[in-house]
Amino acid sequence: MCSGTLADKILIFALPLMASSLLQLLFNAADVVVVGRFAGKEALAAVGSNTSLINLMINLFVGLSVGTNVVVARDLGAGRHDNVSRSVHTAITLALASGVAMMIFGVVMVRQLLEWMSSPSDVIDLATIYLRIYFFGMPANLTYNFGAAILRAQGDTQRPLYYLTAAGVVNVILNLILVIALRMDVAGVALATIIAQYISAALVVRCLMSEQGPLHLDLRRLGLDKKVVIQILRVGLPAGFQGVVFSLSNVVIQSSLNSFNDPVLVAASAAGSNIEGFVYVTMNAFHQAAISFVGQNYGAGKCDRVDKVARLCVLFAVLFGLVLGNLVYLFGGPLASVYAPGEPDVVQQALVRMRYISCPYFICGIMEVFVGVLRGLGSSVIPMFTSIMGACVLRLVWVATVFPVYRTPACLYISYPVTWTITALFHLLFLMLIVRKRAFAKVQNTGPAYLATEGHHPEPAKK
Repeated sequence: MCSGTLADKILIFALPLMASSLLQLLFNAADVVVVGRFAGKEALAAVGSNTSLINLMINLFVGLSVGTNVVVARDLGAGRHDNVSRSVHTAITLALASGVAMMIFGVVMVRQLLEWMSSPSDVIDLATIYLRIYFFGMPANLTYNFGAAILRAQGDTQRPLYYLTAAGVVNVILNLILVIALRMDVAGVALATIIAQYISAALVVRCLMSEQGPLHLDLRRLGLDKKVVIQILRVGLPAGFQGVVFSLSNVVIQSSLNSFNDPVLVAASAAGSNIEGFVYVTMNAFHQAAISFVGQNYGAGKCDRVDKVARLCVLFAVLFGLVLGNLVYLFGGPLASVYAPGEPDVVQQALVRMRYISCPYFICGIMEVFVGVLRGLGSSVIPMFTSIMGACVLRLVWVATVFPVYRTPACLYISYPVTWTITALFHLLFLMLIVRKRAFAKVQNTGPAYLATEGHHPEPAKK
């Protein structure tokens, strides 16, 4: 990451990550398609409408995995291999502990949370069953996310792709058996999902255990290093809190859709959201690339490459978002029909959503890349603040003021591109006027060694 050409290396990094995310979405889509075809639109709404709630509950800990990625990438770039080893063992321990805590909380609180979201009466029972089973997979979910973040920090996005592929194939096979053959409906979909999650988590842990370098995981050394935890929290908590607040605003949007008390609208939004997800993950791959490439080059003190990484990642995100976002809308009818066959009303409402969200989705890609650059430079509070003010608060204000006047689903959907644009502009201003200048000045004044955490010092370069 720290030498040679960049465009090809960013693509080599991003494309397997993109493929991993697309495969994960395909397998998740298989859940929705199977339940929609064989269990009805109420079951489809029960499974598909829970994405915002699930994200709300796990995004704090996914943010900690982002902190792990930044910490490991910067230490790798600066040659601090002892620090990397401590970070690996601390991160996996943190993932397991957080997963167990989330599992207990989710199982106990899910019904109450769905009631607060005004989940439709003919959906809430099925949604409760689905989510209670789903949350038993939280330890595996977080372990995989943290493990994959560690591998991405050294540029390895291929092995997580293989692991997701293996787990996803199992997921699809179990869907066919549990939902179609055994008629378990939403419970079958949830069971298939968590079994696949435990398989992917086991594979990534096995991978780290087989590593010979600083990423090697020894289960006997699992534990929490206080200094590493502080490092991870410094970047990860603001990132996680940002994700939580974003998800909270999406929960408010979902609750506003639920207020129409129309299963057709809820199912259509679930189908549209799943389709849009394929566009989002292609752009998010460049957000992840920005974190890792900026983190390593900044750790090595190569500021000129940081700027090049930022420009290239923005360019790629716009290209993929603009082309794919408009393609999925162009073919939105047939795509939505896959999720809801024989339901023309659901398809029509899904197209309404995609018109306002999918077509301008590239703006979200720009916003995400700016966040990745800021985090790679070690700044996580600023993107959290700008995201909360520019997207989340404004989105909530929109729901409280504009939506009551123009009470239509389209009014809710328009809030997304509006808030993406404002937030992206805020991120760019803070990046150019504050964070970049401050970070580069520190490197120029003291060199990359200043990046060592207090109490930790860089190892001498290996000849």
